[in-house]
Amino acid sequence: MGVPIRSSLKVVQIGETEDRIPVFLDRFASEADHIVFINRIKTHTDFEFEIESGLMKLMAIGLGKQEGAAACHQAILTYGYPRVILTVARKVLQSGRVLFGVGPVENADFQTARIGVFGPGELEEGEKDLLKESKELAGRLPFEKVDLLIIDEMGKDICGTGFDTKVVGRIHQPLLVREPEIPKVKRILVRDLTKNTEGNADGVGMADFVTKRLVDKIDIHALYVNAITGLEPERAKIPLTLGNDREAIDVAIRSVGLIPSVKLRIIRIKNTLHLREVDISEGYKEELSKRSDLETIAEERPIVFDEEGNLEAF
Repeated sequence: MGVPIRSSLKVVQIGETEDRIPVFLDRFASEADHIVFINRIKTHTDFEFEIESGLMKLMAIGLGKQEGAAACHQAILTYGYPRVILTVARKVLQSGRVLFGVGPVENADFQTARIGVFGPGELEEGEKDLLKESKELAGRLPFEKVDLLIIDEMGKDICGTGFDTKVVGRIHQPLLVREPEIPKVKRILVRDLTKNTEGNADGVGMADFVTKRLVDKIDIHALYVNAITGLEPERAKIPLTLGNDREAIDVAIRSVGLIPSVKLRIIRIKNTLHLREVDISEGYKEELSKRSDLETIAEERPIVFDEEGNLEAF
């Protein structure tokens, strides 16, 4: 658009909530005549409520940069996500600087399905409606019971937690929330990090197994800053690390119980954004035959590893 991009971690405090939570605002934004918020409306990785991840969260946590995010996450351990996000965001709205908000909703193919535009007075209620639509359109695994989920890649460019917790049924925040009831995934293996995550493997601790290839790409400083700011040390723990894909899959299969190989329920996905096409094991054959909403697009084939013991790219 021919305008400068200004970014820094400097903030100013514009007040505090009724719970005495400090409310911070990006310094550049504080000097602007007006602020326009743009953020996709979607489920949050850690909780369920009328408002989760979107414009209100951006106001509460994103606009306050690292200092604001740290203050909010500390308060969340005491007051919970919904109360903190709503009270802090409302304080930002009361500042009079917000011109309007733009909230895109995406479908299961990561494409824009709808765009909502709201003035400050209608933003909160408007986001609630968009979240309902987002949940209806969200991608999910084709089966609810999984012995082993193989994820080819994780990263911050896919989800704030590396992979979508609601897709895999694992949140790993014992001090805040219970684990989802579905899907039921016994073991998770993550094969690699995306290039665009730049070494930040936040969320890796939710996996059971990873490859050495993934671990070698981790930027420990970036991972720790993310985990400390979000008060989620559990998600920064490095899982059992295997030398290659073959070793990792072999160990993972031996950790799901006494299940005959032909009955193993294994799903392989590229990442939690791309779920329209997935690989499944023959253990789903009987269940697949009863599903009219799923289509088989490739014939059965054996798992093939290269000379280094790794799978081909999805």
